[in-house]
Amino acid sequence: MSSPDQLVDGFRRFRARHFAESDALYRQLATQGQTPKTLIVGCCDSRVDPAIVLDCAPGDLFVIRNVANLVPPADGHAGFHGTTAALEYGVRFLGVEHIIVFGHAQCGGIRALMQRVGVADDASFINDWMQLAESARAAVEREFPDAAPDVRARACEQRAIGVSLQNLMTFPWVRERIENGQLALHGWYFDIEQGQLLQYNAGTQIFEER
Repeated sequence: MSSPDQLVDGFRRFRARHFAESDALYRQLATQGQTPKTLIVGCCDSRVDPAIVLDCAPGDLFVIRNVANLVPPADGHAGFHGTTAALEYGVRFLGVEHIIVFGHAQCGGIRALMQRVGVADDASFINDWMQLAESARAAVEREFPDAAPDVRARACEQRAIGVSLQNLMTFPWVRERIENGQLALHGWYFDIEQGQLLQYNAGTQIFEER
């Protein structure tokens, strides 16, 4: 499904399912507003829609999607910060109880960063954005200098999740809620090749299957 006409047909099927007289979900969401308990920072890769992968209903998740599911650090000044604005809204105004950084295999942004393809142009928005994961790339280059490209890319995909988890702690309103037991952070990795969901274990510092 990709053409506008096909998308409109899809909307009609959606409306028939969810706005039928017997379905009260959207009436409830419209009258009571959204109250998601989980915020997900996911990738904009078309294969990795968190609501689909995690089989969630409308209203279950507050989702932020960007290239390579990255969270920038708090930088202390106003500007055009789509990811951080959405993060602030989810934490401070919706009061989510969990933040999941949801990475995945075959991430184009990470592969480009590892291969230095498509992000070497100083005028590229992608280049600026992917610099957020530079420390992950550098660590992989040091630790796996002779590994196959796919192995190093997978390692960087997972290391980048850790970078975003660290960056989340730079926001005072995230750190405060974690210290008060109101918020928990999670790092998840979806292996689209094997159909596995892995979770970062802070104790062992490895990703383990859920």
